[in-house]
Amino acid sequence: MEQISLVQQLLVVLSGVIVGFSLGLIGGGGSILAVPLLLYVVGYHNPHVVIGTTALAVALTAFINLIPHWRAGNVLWKPAILFAIPGALGATLGAQIGKIFPGKELLFLFALLMIGVAVSMLRRNSSAQKPVREGRAMVVALVLVSFGVGLLSGFFGIGGGFLIVPGLIFTTGMPILNAVASSLVSVGAFGTMTAITYASAGLVHWLIAFEYIGGGVIGGLAGARLATHLGAKKKALSRLFAGVILVVAIYMLAVNITALHL
Repeated sequence: MEQISLVQQLLVVLSGVIVGFSLGLIGGGGSILAVPLLLYVVGYHNPHVVIGTTALAVALTAFINLIPHWRAGNVLWKPAILFAIPGALGATLGAQIGKIFPGKELLFLFALLMIGVAVSMLRRNSSAQKPVREGRAMVVALVLVSFGVGLLSGFFGIGGGFLIVPGLIFTTGMPILNAVASSLVSVGAFGTMTAITYASAGLVHWLIAFEYIGGGVIGGLAGARLATHLGAKKKALSRLFAGVILVVAIYMLAVNITALHL
């Protein structure tokens, strides 16, 4: 396992703060940025170890950041758990495929996913109130959507918050704040299953993971507290994060296209 310097460790903690803040604030962003932060800011260049390590860090950070949202009454537990269980199964399958997929090709596809997520965020009208749905149709929709989201989450080693939040809104019609809070259950569950799969193959750097988590707790507490006060302004913040993701994705594409000699 590659060793890291003191400066790199400090950058890991700073990256964790960014991840945690974004997870606590808008239920995503940090998880999809965790991989490029570790690759290009910290400078750890083993793609599979990066994915396994960030999956563990994001999962535990999400569970910790769930606590302030729970205390604030933002979590809708029934749909949150119904979404998490089939999604965790999908994440396990996705992680099994992802860990044997060639590293450079995996990062190339990851960058394409980031662009898709960013475009989706920029187009999303989160202020539109949808009717809350329930019953058998909602359960079926939750299971199907969550399994698909979990599959992508496990394959790419991301928490999947930006996929889970719209998934919860689409299938249940819950308000955005409840979707952000409830999504953390699935982010934690998906990341845990992905991390277990990668750890079993020795693809988790434990020191980096726990330093990431330490920063994530600090950032997450601040993000969750801010989330309960921002209201409609979170839409503008989501767009800002989408722009950041788009820039990072384009950079990753440029790097990996060169590496793949396309």
